[in-house]
Amino acid sequence: MAISSGDRAEPIGVGPVARRAAVLGAPVGHSLSPTLHMAAYTRLGLDLTYTAIECDEAGLPAMLGRLRDEPGWAGVSLTMPLKTAAVELLDEVDPTAALLGAVNTVVVRSNGHLAGFNTDVDGVGYALRRLLGRAVPVQPLMLGAGGTARAVVAALARAGTPRVAIVARRPGAVAELVGIGARLGVAVTPLPWGILSGGVPPGPDLVISTTPAGVTDTLARQAWPVTCPLLELLYHPWPTALAASAYRSGARVIGGLEVLAGQAVGQVRHFTGCAVDEGVLLAAGLAALSARNAGPAAGPDLAAGPDLAAGADADHAAAGPAGDPVAAGPGSGG
Repeated sequence: MAISSGDRAEPIGVGPVARRAAVLGAPVGHSLSPTLHMAAYTRLGLDLTYTAIECDEAGLPAMLGRLRDEPGWAGVSLTMPLKTAAVELLDEVDPTAALLGAVNTVVVRSNGHLAGFNTDVDGVGYALRRLLGRAVPVQPLMLGAGGTARAVVAALARAGTPRVAIVARRPGAVAELVGIGARLGVAVTPLPWGILSGGVPPGPDLVISTTPAGVTDTLARQAWPVTCPLLELLYHPWPTALAASAYRSGARVIGGLEVLAGQAVGQVRHFTGCAVDEGVLLAAGLAALSARNAGPAAGPDLAAGPDLAAGADADHAAAGPAGDPVAAGPGSGG
């Protein structure tokens, strides 16, 4: 995509010598973020490097100190386990990130201050638009209540969804989402995990899965309602059993790569002030997944067409721990 005058905006806080960015997390070697970001910077004609740096919570303060002290940093993306830990370490935090208690994007201002944002909400919103078009879900059902679920609730609120039912194994996590939903104008209804024993209960017009690989395999063996689309936040391995089941029933399915691409586009804008089309990043991500799998990223029957896109934590979903659905949150990393 060529850069027009409309594609360039004044960078939010990046100094003129900004030449590098990175994704931080532990583990982070599997991350697709370097692939997606470098595809964006190449398309935009920008001289920016983007790498993956292993960093856990104990090392985060020192790493943020490097951003303040070393010239050339545009910012960093954050994935597990850093998104919540970073909130208290930054000079300023965007209202959405503060409400969700999670930051996935840190921008180095021209004055050296570190500003935190959450573009995971943008990523989920992009995936919802790809899945539903202009339709607004009025009775969605979410599976899992981990960090990714916070971004989902916020994205549903932005879309105008009035309510969401959440099926989760940890009641305490759902209680947090009830509070977040109340502040965003979305009524959150907790449901017991056992309600899924007979399949998707009647009523939902959308199912969003934020659980790690394998958790919904039992549900995948049940009949899937053909009229109920699925947003599966995992992207690797793909397709998940749940995604394949929904697709075979005739339902529309989109995977987490859309979430990862959507949130990365927001990060690129924060780091550079430039806009890039999500399709550029999706193409790069699909190519990388195909190379990893030594075959079609979504399998022979599922790769073709928009109805089942190989899809995000989004970034950390490939290796999220079973105790925290699709890794931290919100999910897509950077």
